[in-house]
Amino acid sequence: MAKQRISYILPVYNEEANLKAFHTELKKVTKSLSKQYTFELLFINDGSKDASLSILTELQKKDTSIMIIDFARNYGHQLALTAGIDHATGDALIIMDTDLQDPPKVSAQLIEKWEQGFDVVYAQRNSRKDSWFKKISADLFYRLLQQIAEVEIPKDTGDFRLINRAVADQVRNFREHNRFMRGIVSYVGFTQTAVRFDRDQRFAGKTHYPLRAMVRLAKDGIIGFSTTPLKVISRMGYFIAFLSVVAILYVLYVRIFTPHVAVEGWAFTVISIFFVGGVQLIMLGVLGGYIARIYREVQGRPLYGVRSIYRINANNKKT
Repeated sequence: MAKQRISYILPVYNEEANLKAFHTELKKVTKSLSKQYTFELLFINDGSKDASLSILTELQKKDTSIMIIDFARNYGHQLALTAGIDHATGDALIIMDTDLQDPPKVSAQLIEKWEQGFDVVYAQRNSRKDSWFKKISADLFYRLLQQIAEVEIPKDTGDFRLINRAVADQVRNFREHNRFMRGIVSYVGFTQTAVRFDRDQRFAGKTHYPLRAMVRLAKDGIIGFSTTPLKVISRMGYFIAFLSVVAILYVLYVRIFTPHVAVEGWAFTVISIFFVGGVQLIMLGVLGGYIARIYREVQGRPLYGVRSIYRINANNKKT
């Protein structure tokens, strides 16, 4: 009976300082499981500007299980994951980053859970060695997402997870441009379970998820899996209308029963105009976010472009 195949989906963006150490640690895991499985290490070079691609090609000369997808430019982490899932051939796919914050040894625990019959096994953080700001903002984001998302997205989980072939085939049907992969995996269903782990620090280099990127990912998660912002707009409109009625009743009361208290002036009028105008602009911004997503989808553009694919064929030749 042929061995089952496991594909590792490994996005890379300017990780020249981490790749060799990451590959060494991952090979320790795959070597320990080589009697049961064959492995495919699928690196997606997401438009790196450093020496990441050359390091990967050097590693490939010594490790024929490596396949490299070289993007034509930087498309972003979520689309790199998408390309990996599109090209992976394994019976199970493990998605993880290459900065060693996701410990490769934990992937063996994901495989154990898969062997028990689970279709999706996600790595759930016990702790994370990040700045206090990132810890607090991530906690607030997951709490908000759990409250408003239309599918249950587990708290304290990133993209580090195992999905089986059936789940991967379903995920490949989702072709939206603003992708939130962990939300898509939750949406497709199947049997899912968690493996708890402690997230490490980056081995080297700086994070490629600065505040702007984190905000964009959070927005994709909220808008992509919840219509609550649209409902809030409607409720805010009703609330402001209610406040307007209360204000009118108050003015009438003062004018009729206590006219001597009434103070002529423009402050209340100006404040109310600015308040209502500000709320309207916020509402238009939320609507604009949804409309922009519609615009990008109807354009029908490809999700990503590939410059070249590096693989070693059965005759040990590079193609």
